[in-house]
Amino acid sequence: MIKEVPYNQYMVEVDKKLTSRGIFLTSKADKINTMVIGWGGITFFWGRPVFLVAVRKSRYTHQLIEQSGEFTVSVPGEKDLKEALRFCGSKSGRDYDKFKECDLTALPGQKVSVPVIGQCSLHYECKVVYKQDMIPENLNAELNRRWYPDYHTMYFGEIVACYLTDENF
Repeated sequence: MIKEVPYNQYMVEVDKKLTSRGIFLTSKADKINTMVIGWGGITFFWGRPVFLVAVRKSRYTHQLIEQSGEFTVSVPGEKDLKEALRFCGSKSGRDYDKFKECDLTALPGQKVSVPVIGQCSLHYECKVVYKQDMIPENLNAELNRRWYPDYHTMYFGEIVACYLTDENF
């Protein structure tokens, strides 16, 4: 069951999950990988809905998004994915097949070549329309000391599809 929904219908719920347990960011080039993000969000730029995600350059996901220019964001609903979130947030896709290790199902994207996670309820499919590497000297010194030296690339992904695969969200 796929039910298209407006990109902004669940912004409050997405923000809560993003800032508490995290959500899945999936990428695909030569291999499928997913990671957990706790920073980012949905916004509106250039007359279009955008999911802004921050990916450190050292992450395997960074390499895959650079190659494909696409990503998906899958948001867990009522199903308990705590262990999968823990594993995918602490292990590298260079070393593990996270889908296999966590028994996650890769469902084909509707409008992008990157899959979504079948165990999640809400999905965003995104095409990168802009990216920006962080410029360390432009960052507040206190934040720089606390969170870095491994800087992020900010990916602005136009939301080209947003849908539920489980109405229990």
